[in-house]
Amino acid sequence: MNIQEFESNYREAMAEALNELQTAVLMLAQVQRKISEIGSSMQNMNESVEEFINNQKNE
Repeated sequence: MNIQEFESNYREAMAEALNELQTAVLMLAQVQRKISEIGSSMQNMNESVEEFINNQKNE
């Protein structure tokens, strides 16, 4: 392997690794957003259940 082949292989490997890293970062952002959505949904559900329980106790 000569220096040009080595450089080409290195650049291709780095480009692929950086693309993979970018993909992972984008996926992480999606997961964080989904976790936030689920947390909000659970909080809303909890508030609804608490309100229902309180209403039932007052009747």
